[in-house]
Amino acid sequence: MTLTADLFFSFRSPYSYLAIGRYRAMADEWAVDIALRPVYPLAIREPDFFERNHPNWLGYTMRDMMRVAQFHGIPFGPPRPDPIVQNVMTRKIADDQPYIFRMTRLGQAAARRGKGLAFAHEAAMLIWGGAENWHEGDHLEQAAARAGLDLAELDAEALSDVEALDAEIHANQAALEAGGHWGVPTLVFDGEPFFGQDRIDMVLWRMLQKGLEKRSA
Repeated sequence: MTLTADLFFSFRSPYSYLAIGRYRAMADEWAVDIALRPVYPLAIREPDFFERNHPNWLGYTMRDMMRVAQFHGIPFGPPRPDPIVQNVMTRKIADDQPYIFRMTRLGQAAARRGKGLAFAHEAAMLIWGGAENWHEGDHLEQAAARAGLDLAELDAEALSDVEALDAEIHANQAALEAGGHWGVPTLVFDGEPFFGQDRIDMVLWRMLQKGLEKRSA
């Protein structure tokens, strides 16, 4: 018996990155199909979110994400460029966003093909793994290829089917909230939400209670 779960994910979220590889490994080892459900980040959904945060929020978050990466042995570095164009000093989100819409639509196009988890992991490693200018050259093309996908095909779909892709992305957001949370990464399994990169062991524990088995060789 193969179990199913939904993983709500943002390409701008460092914690989504810190979770995605471990969820991909889980799906490879165990008989569970994890469907990627990309959502737009808070910077798009709530542009004033960062301006409303406590002054210590950013410093603590940076320290925490780096130690989580060190603890798990995951390559990590600030994204260059950031998927969200934002004034670092004022935290104001720019009106023009050349990266995040493309990436999220590419993720949804990959999810349509049943390869969202692999694509999100490969792309997130580019964005958050310390690479520079991840958006240039053939970096994304090679990442898509490692996920078994053709970037040119995904990009063509992301340009020609914007309305439908965005409707699916907004439906993902509605499903996340209906599932009991609002942030990412959140995995919803059997109607139960598990928020954060630190809930993966608990997810496995719950799935084992529900009959999860190793994948056959």
